[in-house]
Amino acid sequence: MDRISIDDVEPTEAVDDVYLAVLAGGDKMNVQHFRIEPGASVPVHNHPHEQVGYIVSGELTFVVGDDGEEIVVGPGDSYSLAGDELHGADNRGDEPVVGIDVFSPPRDSAPWMD
Repeated sequence: MDRISIDDVEPTEAVDDVYLAVLAGGDKMNVQHFRIEPGASVPVHNHPHEQVGYIVSGELTFVVGDDGEEIVVGPGDSYSLAGDELHGADNRGDEPVVGIDVFSPPRDSAPWMD
């Protein structure tokens, strides 16, 4: 068994004020911790990985699909994104958004990981 603590991983600033840390992973999935500061945005993008997540604190507005549908998720909410589904996210609140994402297959080659 592998044990990886968030305290053992240096987060990467993927885009301005968006911090990501890859945690435990296996052959078929991996876990990523995220912190998105107030006013920060994750640009609209897609990737072949399925993505499911859970919001620990704060409120995040997802912008999803070709039509830019907005879906708000907050503490205690989970969400799922299909592989290749267009999505982005905005922290429009006054506090950081903290959460966990799981990617399958493992997302180990994102541009921000370089």
